Amino acid sequence: MPNQPAPLRMRRAILAAIMTLAMPAAMAWTSKPVRVLVPAPAGGTMDVMARVLAEQLAADLGQSVVVDNKPGGGGAIAINTMLAAPADGQTIMVTATNVLTEVPQVQKTPYDTMKDVRPLAAVGRSRMVLVGAPNLPAKDLKSLIAYAKANPGKLSFASYSAGTASHYAGAIMNQEAGMDLQHVPFAGSGPALAQVMGGQIPLMYDGMVTSLPMIRAGKLQPYAVASRTRSPLLPQVPTFAEQGYPDIDFSNWVGVIASAQMPADVAQKIQSAVYKAAANPKVRERLEALGYEPMPAQSLQDLSQSLHAEYDRNAGIVKTFNIKP
Repeated sequence: MPNQPAPLRMRRAILAAIMTLAMPAAMAWTSKPVRVLVPAPAGGTMDVMARVLAEQLAADLGQSVVVDNKPGGGGAIAINTMLAAPADGQTIMVTATNVLTEVPQVQKTPYDTMKDVRPLAAVGRSRMVLVGAPNLPAKDLKSLIAYAKANPGKLSFASYSAGTASHYAGAIMNQEAGMDLQHVPFAGSGPALAQVMGGQIPLMYDGMVTSLPMIRAGKLQPYAVASRTRSPLLPQVPTFAEQGYPDIDFSNWVGVIASAQMPADVAQKIQSAVYKAAANPKVRERLEALGYEPMPAQSLQDLSQSLHAEYDRNAGIVKTFNIKP
């Protein structure tokens, strides 16, 4: 009020400034409930990550953040739902990059993930690992290759779906190591791993998130990690690159995406909110327990460029090896 004493006006101004600073930075993003789509059933690792992030975002935003599972169609049902919603930040999606960069290579979709989707934040990375049945006599990659060559036409490898990196890695390794392992695709890691652990199928190229608990329990034996550097989650397991196969370098990140129609300022605010949530120590601890390696924050531009590079690389692999669904 204009007739208030100067000290009182000053105290009120300072109090207003403190209250403004105390409000979560993400409040500028939305004052309404947020819907988080997940292209997978409840209970899986992608769903768990979405719920961990949603819980923290809800606390930071002061709004309800509801996880909505839309499995099916290789992610198409969830992506179609997201693209049909207004691009105002009230509907976002938590997904793994293989839904964007692998599935569209072998499956027709009514959208173009490189044009219609905008990556907002990469939260956790899952590297691929070659695992084998516990009863396999080969205990390292070199002896495994020798064992496969000594038993031509008798061995196979499982993948969590045809046309994915789980399939690509086996095709490339067959060619580079001179093996003839037959590909057996499954609808997801769970049923494939069950066959490997049971000894019906000797090998699988799988994401570390799903294999790691089985490796730690002694139900699978790991042969190599598909990256240039060793994983901090499996530091004792050498990489394919260390063993002479640098082309076997596959991983997926899981994070938040939205419609490409979303205004840049809204996208930036959501990214900031997600990275803030992901940096929470309790969130990091839970994601690491799931087998995800935390990722450093990246700009919207860098994320988009890396996603395009991954998509183009996979397109080249599909063409070179004539991979079909």
